[in-house]
Amino acid sequence: MHSRSSPIILRLTSFARPYWHVVLLAWLFVGAASAFMLLMPILLQYAIDSGINPQKVDGEFVALGSKRTLVIVGIAVMVVAALRGVFAYGQTYVSEWLASRVAYDLRNEIYNHLQRLSFAYHDKAQTGQLMSRATQDVEAVRMFTSMGLLRLLTLVILLVVVLILMVITDWKLALIAWIVMPIVAVRSIQVSRRLRPIWLEIQNLQGRMGTVLQENLSGMRVVKAFAREDQESAKFAKEANDLFDNAYRANRIQAFNQPLLSGLWLISMVAVVWFGAYQIEAGTLSIGELAKFVGFLTILQMPVRMLGMIVNMFARATSAGERIYEILDAESAVQEKPGASDLTNVQGHVRFEDVSFSYDTISPVLRGINIEARPGEMIALLGPTGSGKSTVVNIMPRFYDVTGGRITIDGMDIRDATLTSLRQSIGTVQQDVFLFSATIRDNIAYGVVDASQEEVERVAKTAGIHDFIMTQPEGYETWVGERGITLSGGQRQRLVIARTLLTDPRILILDDSTSSVDTETEYLIQQALAEVMRGRTTFVIAQRLRTVKMADQILVLQDGQIVERGRHDDLIEQDGLYREIYDLELRDQEEAYERTQAVAAEAAPSPAGGAG
Repeated sequence: MHSRSSPIILRLTSFARPYWHVVLLAWLFVGAASAFMLLMPILLQYAIDSGINPQKVDGEFVALGSKRTLVIVGIAVMVVAALRGVFAYGQTYVSEWLASRVAYDLRNEIYNHLQRLSFAYHDKAQTGQLMSRATQDVEAVRMFTSMGLLRLLTLVILLVVVLILMVITDWKLALIAWIVMPIVAVRSIQVSRRLRPIWLEIQNLQGRMGTVLQENLSGMRVVKAFAREDQESAKFAKEANDLFDNAYRANRIQAFNQPLLSGLWLISMVAVVWFGAYQIEAGTLSIGELAKFVGFLTILQMPVRMLGMIVNMFARATSAGERIYEILDAESAVQEKPGASDLTNVQGHVRFEDVSFSYDTISPVLRGINIEARPGEMIALLGPTGSGKSTVVNIMPRFYDVTGGRITIDGMDIRDATLTSLRQSIGTVQQDVFLFSATIRDNIAYGVVDASQEEVERVAKTAGIHDFIMTQPEGYETWVGERGITLSGGQRQRLVIARTLLTDPRILILDDSTSSVDTETEYLIQQALAEVMRGRTTFVIAQRLRTVKMADQILVLQDGQIVERGRHDDLIEQDGLYREIYDLELRDQEEAYERTQAVAAEAAPSPAGGAG
């Protein structure tokens, strides 16, 4: 086998280490089943040489044995076969339990590690590849654990024992039988080397096919909107065809290898029977001894045939292990400092001190950011696309780590706080609204699973979603489709806001949180949030003039730098970027609002008319 593959296999087998007593039990069962199997040729010899006792008389073999001996041997064979069956059942049961347990632990380890990895990893990872590694690759490891790990050592021991028994029976026949063994060994190594890269490519292609499928199903509305069904089918067919070609190639190698090994052993058996018959004729070997030797040779074929299968499993497990450990060896870019302290009694005083950030070493995203947000203040972030607004709020909960400067909350560097306490202190409504396939209540209470119904309804009312929920047949127990597909954009937005508010954070981040709702709905949400934001430090990425006017401080970003800061009335007088944004995007909102107010005033009855 490959020296490169050994560490991977050793690391995979470490998952069986906690169950060493089960491994020993499985080996005991396999060893006992093998021992009873080895008794069969010995009983066969005794039955022939003692029970039948063929003797050459006048050139012909005549049976001079005892029927009683044959009956006793027959009973012994049935007992041995029954015991072998019992131990074989035990070995299968225990090995499958162990393999399933190893797969269970491995899947949990992958899943838990993915939870700990930062945004930087998930930004680059493909969902289909991750799912393939957690399912198909783990299944390859499970099969290897069941068949390869537990049986490899037993097969080696069985091989050695059988070879010794063959030598004891007749060393000349043993030499003839062993002629093919070097050929089998060399061929097995060659096949392993050829199969390993093929299986690695197969597993990568399974991940790529999963990615195409996942993206297609998630974006089905886009596919249909642009009538791209045929192109998507062609894309999937290409990946499926590549997978077929490689799987066919691997199976073709195995299909050629297995009959070749079996054919070599048949040649060996023919040679053994021919030479054995010669020795019987010469009187140097009994018929029972030849039968016993052929029985041992037949048993020897099992580990040889199994060796071919184990070579295949070894190649698959090694390739799967490489892909699995690409996940398990990945280190999160955001690490919790040893001895980090909990962030407690948060007041919400946030400071950015000369903060810089870059996703790579080439292009800085933020440079020299200085912000001070006092408890209860509302900070609005504005700027063109790509100016760094979302990055500012993403580094606050340490979804990413700053590359320069520091961020403090109530004077504590956020890198000195535990990640759990930091993120529990910051409520985030992200731009990418995500809901789980669960009930409306479960989605709202996601961050506080033990919340009471009253608390859930309170935040739903604050977010302006309660009345809609009550119109549903099952109310708060209404099931939300995948990613909230059964709800409108505004409804999803308000439900996520309710989910954030239930955690009662001291710092609130609204990342474009009202961009998907109409003006009226946004107005209702803002009215509700005005009370909620009182006493909380709030950072808002907003495109609505009403939100901007409410801000205690407006920060205008461009190319990763703060180019302007102040309140709306001050910034509007300056002929800068804020004025440009106002003229292009916000002025229309203000004029529309003024027209709405004027229409409402005209529609209202005059005081005089009312009196008359």
